[in-house]
Amino acid sequence: MAGRAGALLELTRPANLVLGAATVPLGATMVVGDAWTSESVTVTALYATSVVAFMAAGNAMNDLRDVEVDRVVHPHRPLPSGRVSRPVAARFTAGLWMVSLLTLLLGTAGLAASMPEASMVAPVVIWVLAAVLMMAYDHGPALKDRGLSGNVAISVLVGAVVMFGASGVGSWAHPVALAAAAVAALVNLAREIVKDVHDLEGDEGHRSTLPMAVGAERARMIAYVCAMLGLVVLYMPYWRGPLVFSQILLQVPAILLIITTNGPLYKGQDAVVAGRLRLGMLAGLFGFLGSVLL
Repeated sequence: MAGRAGALLELTRPANLVLGAATVPLGATMVVGDAWTSESVTVTALYATSVVAFMAAGNAMNDLRDVEVDRVVHPHRPLPSGRVSRPVAARFTAGLWMVSLLTLLLGTAGLAASMPEASMVAPVVIWVLAAVLMMAYDHGPALKDRGLSGNVAISVLVGAVVMFGASGVGSWAHPVALAAAAVAALVNLAREIVKDVHDLEGDEGHRSTLPMAVGAERARMIAYVCAMLGLVVLYMPYWRGPLVFSQILLQVPAILLIITTNGPLYKGQDAVVAGRLRLGMLAGLFGFLGSVLL
């Protein structure tokens, strides 16, 4: 029993879930700063749980879809290794979806009770659109196999978590939260494209990716442009407000991490670039957080 429980946990990609759980309160803090109430803490905790269950369900669903491919390329994973059966994984996935939906509804009810003036529609719409994107990514029209459209879908989901966190404290369209969501989406899009360049040979015959269509060098160039667009968006709330321009110093680590990917990209060091873009995205989110709290 313990072995199967461990295999089910592995199916959810727990390392990624930690990031999702942290991003929800990050998005909320960009709105409320340090003015937390017990009600907003409760709603944010419920929404973070919803995101964790949502991501876990998506990861498990992805493995259910790819089990035959994984028998060859990832035979150690829970499903191809036989540590978890398909029926058990399918029931586990359905349970995770139910947990995500239930905590969404509980959180929204808590938001309605504590902030009647806030939009109850926004968090539900964000959740529903994210679920549609997730289904479209793994199933019809299987955006995962369609290169750039799949990269865009995943990146929109990354940005949506920030907005979801902000919606839990009544302001999904707060300018700092919107900027943070856009930066996260653009930098993650760059990272997804670079990862596809890195996986170019392994994806042959399985997926139709941007590097296959335009070539590795041009795909790297497109990725760098996306990352630079992310930096432009990052700059906007410091230039136009509501943040103070001098606070942009808190974004220096993110700016340096992202802007210096041009050298490794030129050298074809795709794994290095993907890791640096991930760190740059996280540094940017924490830079926004620090700016709000100062």
